[in-house]
Amino acid sequence: MKSNQIRLFVLSKATSVPGQGVGSAYLEQLELIKQSKHIQIVKPGQRFDVIHIHTVNFSYLLRMVFSKKPSIMYVHFLPSTLDNSIKLPKLFFGIFKWYVKLFYRTADELIVVNPIFIEPLVSLGIKKDRIRFIPNYVDEKKFLSTQPLDQLRKKYQFSRFTVLGVGQVQHRKGVLDFIALANRLPDLDFVWAGGFSFKSLTSGYEELKKVMDNPPKNVRFLGIIPREAMKEVYAASDVFFLPSFDELMPMSVLEAAINEKPILLRDLPLYVPVFFDYYLKAQTLDEFGKILVNLSQNKEAYQHALNLTKKLQNAYRKEVILKEWEDYYREVINRHGKTH
Repeated sequence: MKSNQIRLFVLSKATSVPGQGVGSAYLEQLELIKQSKHIQIVKPGQRFDVIHIHTVNFSYLLRMVFSKKPSIMYVHFLPSTLDNSIKLPKLFFGIFKWYVKLFYRTADELIVVNPIFIEPLVSLGIKKDRIRFIPNYVDEKKFLSTQPLDQLRKKYQFSRFTVLGVGQVQHRKGVLDFIALANRLPDLDFVWAGGFSFKSLTSGYEELKKVMDNPPKNVRFLGIIPREAMKEVYAASDVFFLPSFDELMPMSVLEAAINEKPILLRDLPLYVPVFFDYYLKAQTLDEFGKILVNLSQNKEAYQHALNLTKKLQNAYRKEVILKEWEDYYREVINRHGKTH
C-alpha cells in the first residue's frame, strides 16, 4: 500500500430499504471513490484512517463513540424533514428525532449535499467548521440509457407525451399535486416511479394508498423500480416533474439530467445553491400546467428546457467531485491527528 493512500471504512444500510434516494446517493458516492487511486475501501477488521457513515444505525453510533479514528457522517436528511416523511407515535417520533440529533453531534465531521442545510445543523449545536458541502453525483456512463427510444417507450407503454415523477410516494414529494395536475391535463400522461418504501409508516399513507389504487385514467404508478432499470424509465419519458415541497439534493434530478430530459421543479430556495438556474420552475398548479402544455406543443420551448438540462449535466463532473472527496478525507485525517 502506498504511504499516502487513504484507508476508508464505509458503514451503510442505505440499500436495505428499496426505492429511496439515500440508497442511490450512497451507491453513487461509493462507486465514485472506488475509482480513486488514493483511496482504499477496507473491510471490517482491517486497519483504517477514517470512518464514513451513511445511515444512523445504533451500532454505527457506538462505533463512533469507541473509535480512535475520525468519523464522517453523511447528512441525507434533517430531523425536521422527517415530519412529512414518516409517521410514528408522538413519543417514539420525538425520541427518534432526538437520536438523530445525537448521532450528528457525535460525528467528528458532517457532510451535507446542500449548503442551505448548514445553518439548521448549526442551530442544533454543531460547530460550523465541522460541516462541509459536497454535492451528490450520478455517473453518466452507468446511468445514461443507450437503448433505442422507440423500444423503451413501447416497453413501458409511453404512447403520448409523458410526464415522469420519481420518488417515494409521500405528501412531502407533492404526489397529490402531481395527481391534481394530471386531472387538469387529460391529454398528457403522468407516470410516477416509486412506492411506499416505509409502507404504513409513510406520512399520509391511507390517503395516498387510495389515490394509488384508483388513479385518474392518465396516471400510472409503476411502483418501486430497480435502480438499474430506472435509467430506461427516464429515457422513455418526455419531461421530468418533481413537485416536492421539501428536499435536500434529490438524486432524481441528477438522474433526469443525465438522460437529458427537461426538468420542472417547484420553485424552492433550497434548489438554487445546487441546481443554479438550470431548470424550469413554478409554484402553482396553473403555472405547472402552462409549462407542461407548452413543452408538449412548442418545440422551441422544449429545446430551451433541454439546453438548461445540459448545463446542469455539465455542472457536476466526475473528476471535480472525486478530487473534492480525496482532498476532504485527507483534511479530516490531518485535522483530527488520528492517523496510524
